[in-house]
Amino acid sequence: MQKLSDIAIGKEYIIDSINDDELAQKLLELGCTPGEKVVVERKAPFNDPIAIVVSGFMLSLRKQDASKIIVKKL
Repeated sequence: MQKLSDIAIGKEYIIDSINDDELAQKLLELGCTPGEKVVVERKAPFNDPIAIVVSGFMLSLRKQDASKIIVKKL
């Protein structure tokens, strides 16, 4: 298992868990739930922020927040 912040652009993964209760609540409201497919679409310079596609929409996350999301290969 890896952190979302560490995966390469274009790779498909499944959200396994979110290791921050406050962040988890915000992301759950946006459709980022465990078991949901996620794809890294773009990364800004220095990899912060990153843009992901989840639940059919694009979401931008800070690298610090993305490092709290644990993903596993599809």
